[in-house]
Amino acid sequence: MEISTIQLSKETKEKIASFGSKGESYEDILKKIYSMAVKEHIRRFLMEDDDNFIPIEDAIKEAEKKWPK
Repeated sequence: MEISTIQLSKETKEKIASFGSKGESYEDILKKIYSMAVKEHIRRFLMEDDDNFIPIEDAIKEAEKKWPK
């Protein structure tokens, strides 16, 4: 793996560190933050059209009606 150096203010470094646990590297913390951001981005994309949104519980009930066991 190739290593890179980035410059951050101490304030930003502290904010990033607040997402981690003791012993967790900044790389691990940033990967975790990135993963959370991707999931949130996908969630927003999927929920963008509120008119057609159906809560998962309702979708399951509809599916059970159409395809009973």
